[in-house]
This record gives sequence, structure tokens and C-alpha cells, in this order.
Amino acid sequence: MTEPYDLITMGRIGVDIYPLQTGVPLAQVETFGKFLGGSATNVAVAAARLGRRTAVISRTGRDPFGDYLHQALRDFGVDDRWVTPVAGLPTPVTFCEIFPPDDFPLYFYRRPKAPDLAIHPEELDLAAVAAARIFWITGTGLCEEPSRAATLAALEARDRRGTTVFDLDWRPMFWGGEGGASGAGGATGAAARAAARPYYEAALRHATVAVGNVDEAEVATGLRDPKACAEALLDQGVELAVIKQGPKGVLAVHRDGRSAEVPPTPVEVVNGLGAGDAFGGSLCHGLLAGWELEPMMRHANAAGAIVASRLACSSAMPTAAEVEEFLAAR
Repeated sequence: MTEPYDLITMGRIGVDIYPLQTGVPLAQVETFGKFLGGSATNVAVAAARLGRRTAVISRTGRDPFGDYLHQALRDFGVDDRWVTPVAGLPTPVTFCEIFPPDDFPLYFYRRPKAPDLAIHPEELDLAAVAAARIFWITGTGLCEEPSRAATLAALEARDRRGTTVFDLDWRPMFWGGEGGASGAGGATGAAARAAARPYYEAALRHATVAVGNVDEAEVATGLRDPKACAEALLDQGVELAVIKQGPKGVLAVHRDGRSAEVPPTPVEVVNGLGAGDAFGGSLCHGLLAGWELEPMMRHANAAGAIVASRLACSSAMPTAAEVEEFLAAR
């Protein structure tokens, strides 16, 4: 096996189709841009842009969009060896509408099944997963078999080695909840959360870091107060809980008693999508560097703010120099 990766992420990959016109309903948009997308993939790109050696475990369709994603990963310096094709399933595409500063509806096209939910346990390179300095999984990876079994198998193989991050990543439409163009529906939001919680709890038993916003933390804990959510996540076994609070900033609480609450970094928002993935890539960078909580959260906030001020997600991820310049100007 080669030298361990700094970061291996496992989860969604797809093509983001974003309007090149802002403030226009999707039905009236005439021009679009095509970008690499998917939260776990974007996190790997974000960390690679900060100088880290990263790889993604995911699957695409055996189609031109799948070919595009492989090329885009290589262009970003992300290892694509574990991104494999699934015959008969199309590569997912995701459309969005852009209404700054805070309205960015997403429309997922992942039917009849997203290839990234067709990851099988026996296909995993468990030795590489166990050896990675950081392993990153998402809540979406738990929503359906065989991805659920593969995600839990990877977590068990890690056996809490190094740092294992659980991105709480709550997408209710993937659990039969309300909303979305994914074709799912019929279940209430409460029913979707109830269906997800046992699997979130199972993943948390293997994770050392949990990160998510208040809505996502509620799925795992049943609570909404940020500090109570963080404490509940620590009680479930993680060493570090990171709760994103939107305009109130971010709260990080460590099992050893350390904590930091950092305000957001104001920017003129162009597209808020992808900011959380930039935050995640920066979080991994800071964990690998052994930073204290406050500078780590400030750096992650800054990375997210930079992406929010740009149109795309993956191609908007900042370099280390860009983040440092941004922070120095504040």
C-alpha cells in the first residue's frame, strides 16, 4: 500500500448544473455551468486545495458525465481510484436556483438509484481506509443499502484509528422525507428523522468528530440547543463536536473541556452552496495540523465565506494562501 492518505472521504459525487444568472427562477434560466459536485467529494477537493493528499470513495454511472467527474477529480489533485462505474445507473446531476443572500433551492436527480448509494462492503479497500489519517463519512451514505452497510463496515475497519469525521449531512428527501426533485416523498420530516436516528447513533459510536448544523445535530440527538447538541454528541462517543449555527457562527466543544465559539465572517454572498464543504476541508486541514480550536474554526469559517462569495462549489475552493490573505484583511 502507498503512504496513507491525509484524507479519504466516502459519499456523494455528481455533476452540479448551476445557473450563470442569479436571481432568476430555474424555469427562466438560459445558461448554465457544469461543475464537479457532491458533499463528500467537495470536502476532498477543499482539503486538496489546501495541500492535503486526498481520495474519494464513490461511484458514478458508466456515461460521459462519469468520465467528466474522473477528469475533474484528477484536475483537482484528488485520487479517483476508488470511484467506480455502475452499469445501468446514470451519474447524478443536481440543479440549483440562486437567490442571494440565503435562498438556494436544490433539485437532485438521483433516480432510479444514485450510483454512490451502490457502494458494496466487499469493494472497499479497508486497509487504506484504516490507514488514512482522516476518514470522512456522511449521513447520506447511511440512507440506503448497500451504501449503509459499506459505510458501517468502513467505520468498523477504522476501529477509531486516527480521526474519523461524521458529517451529519441531513437530506430528508433521501430518507423518504418531504421535498426535493429526487422523487422521494410521502413521509413526514419527523418520520424521516426517526428512521435515520438509529443509523446516526451507530455511526457515532465509531466517529471521533461530528460536524453539522443544528438541524443535522437534531437528527442525531433529538435536541436543538447548540450546546446541548454538542454535549449529547460527546456523550455518544465523539471527542469533538462542531455545531454550525449560521449567522451565530460556529461552536466547537472537545471532550477534554476545551471549547470555542467563533462568529461568522461577513461576505457578500453569491452562492451559499459549498460553503459547508469548504468548512469541512479546512476543518480536516486544521485537525491534521494540530491547531487549537479557535484558529481552526476561524480558518474553516473563512474558507466557507470565500466559497459563499463565489458561484461554484468545487472550483471555488480556496488555496491556503487565499485563506490567509482573507483572514489578514479582517
